[in-house]
Amino acid sequence: MTFFPKLSPGLLAPFFAVFLGLAVFLAEPLPLQVLRNAVFDQYQRWSPRPYQSAPVRIIDIDEESLQKIGQWPWPRTRMAGLVDKLRDSGASVVALDIMFAEPDRTSPERVTTDWELPADIRRRLESMPGHDEILAETLAEGQVVLGFAAENNPVTRRLPKLPFRFVFSGESPLPHLHSFSGAVTSIPLLEKAAAGNGAMNFIPDSDGVVRRVPLAIQIQGQAVASLAAESLRVAQRARNYIVKTLPEKGAGIQEIRIGSITAPTTPRGEIWVHYTKPVPERRIPAWKVLTEEAPREKLDGHIVLVGASAQGLMDIRFSPMGTVMPGVEAHAQALEQILTKTYISRPSWAAAIEGLTILAGGLAVGIIALSAPALVSACITAAILFAAGWGAWIAFVRYHLLLDPVTPGLALLAAFILGSIIHHRTSERRHRWVREAFSRYISPNRVDYLVRHPDQLELGGRRQECSFVFTDLAGFTGLMEKMDPADAVSVLNAYLDAMVTIAFGRGGTLDRIVGDSVAIMFSAPVAQPDHRARALSCALEMHAFAFGYAADCRAKGIELGQTRIGVHSGEVIVGNFGGKTLFDYRALGDAVNTASRLEGANKYLGTLICVSEATLQGCPEAVVRPAASLVLKGKTQPISVYEPLAAPEANGGKPERDTAYEKAFELLKRREPLALEAFERLAAERPADELVRLHRDRLRSGKKGDTIILEEK
Repeated sequence: MTFFPKLSPGLLAPFFAVFLGLAVFLAEPLPLQVLRNAVFDQYQRWSPRPYQSAPVRIIDIDEESLQKIGQWPWPRTRMAGLVDKLRDSGASVVALDIMFAEPDRTSPERVTTDWELPADIRRRLESMPGHDEILAETLAEGQVVLGFAAENNPVTRRLPKLPFRFVFSGESPLPHLHSFSGAVTSIPLLEKAAAGNGAMNFIPDSDGVVRRVPLAIQIQGQAVASLAAESLRVAQRARNYIVKTLPEKGAGIQEIRIGSITAPTTPRGEIWVHYTKPVPERRIPAWKVLTEEAPREKLDGHIVLVGASAQGLMDIRFSPMGTVMPGVEAHAQALEQILTKTYISRPSWAAAIEGLTILAGGLAVGIIALSAPALVSACITAAILFAAGWGAWIAFVRYHLLLDPVTPGLALLAAFILGSIIHHRTSERRHRWVREAFSRYISPNRVDYLVRHPDQLELGGRRQECSFVFTDLAGFTGLMEKMDPADAVSVLNAYLDAMVTIAFGRGGTLDRIVGDSVAIMFSAPVAQPDHRARALSCALEMHAFAFGYAADCRAKGIELGQTRIGVHSGEVIVGNFGGKTLFDYRALGDAVNTASRLEGANKYLGTLICVSEATLQGCPEAVVRPAASLVLKGKTQPISVYEPLAAPEANGGKPERDTAYEKAFELLKRREPLALEAFERLAAERPADELVRLHRDRLRSGKKGDTIILEEK
């Protein structure tokens, strides 16, 4: 097994897959981002952040609060009362995840304008303070943060009130912050009174899931704090934000310092939120605060975020945990992480590690897939993929790092698949070449059978009925002495090639080639119900070729002899015979020997094809004439043999029965005295018919019957 195969254009495909994977990784198309985020979400579901008690609470305007207090929007006076009660309970800051973009419609001045009222009631209402003024007075007492919604709307060009200052350490972070053209803010009266003003915006991914919360954004070239960041700033009574960028030019933001707290961020000024499972302790229903049923210890010294979870208020977001949540939940969990310093992060070097994994791992997998066996390469690739996935998981669980196993995994898998396909195609070509080469030594059907049944490559055999064709080229040994050896080999190779091709064409299996002799068997290794008919038709086709080939050779001055063929069928043992080091596939049994003897019997009978009765039992349409009842050397029982008749050219290729011969042979078989007269007459009519002449001469010598005992093989 070589691990550094010679490279060709095809073999470069896995390496192309690696570099394509790098290109896709750098381009970060949307489907890849979705897959990566799905893996990060799964990490959080498997290992959510353990909840630690932190001074952060959500005052939840939930369905129960709406039922008890009244429908939304609540009057600003009620919101003022809510803020007062929270402040009285010791809240360090109250952040309202609510926008007051329009004046309160329930305020007295709006009622006197919109309603038809009696004069005295109108005068009394006009003397009452407006609800917005009441809320503004409450906000002015300090430690309250309002929220606004930044947006990219050509019409909205308003900047929110900025009660803070940003200080930059390093290059300007503004190009890296999420950019907006303007904001929808609370009315100026309230905005001016509040101690802080923060963006309520999230930047969800394409699937709408809130995975990161920005600490800063930019509007019209101005850095603006988020609601969570403002809550921290106001809680510490700090004035400035310090934004530090990474040392590398254009690398983005490294961290944001808020008062005494430093929060590491993404290059765009966000923090990844590691969510906990739902925790009831985090929330207090708003109605309990308004009815003074909320425990003071749960609010004292806490950052309090007021937001809505009621479905009808439309502040519902998707969470990586696979659930929905109110938007204020993301702000709260981000604050918890900052205060407990339990961050998850995707470090700046993560992309370099992932790219290196694609490059090194992909090249390794590609080389292994090209050279190693399929199972080995698959196991190694699976191990590398598992190691990458396990490493990313351990990095998350132990070190709270977000490393992407998806893109490297896909690139490695692509390199493996391409490498495996090319390896398979290369192996296929090599196997096909070996198979074709192997088929030149043994029969193609034997090769096919072994490919499908490799278990048959073992010593031993099985009983099977087969048919055999044995051929021999008469006088070739003497011809070899007269010819140039190179010419003789050329003549013999052309002859054998055609004979073997005919056998393969009929589905025969080459048993052996010995000199100019060929032995073919049928119905092995694959059983052939018509093996007798195949053997006979093969013999006839071989005879036709050999007769024509000999004529062509004689025309060239090469005195090539005729081919004698013996055909027989019977039960034999077929299998692999030899030793553990080397064995041969062949058939053993009397039928094999008989077929060989029948080929030799042609020389005595004067025939060119000698077929046994056992073979003709499977050839009902064969046109033959009886030759003799032979007792072969070493045998005691006679065997009936026949000579197939060739088709006369004038009869459209269909042979005719030799009735005159059959009648004479029947007389011979019955030992009739008229047998000699019949064969004398036939011999006179057919002086070239050697079989007729044989029987005539036997009858002349006083022999009777059709039984002939052969003394030679």
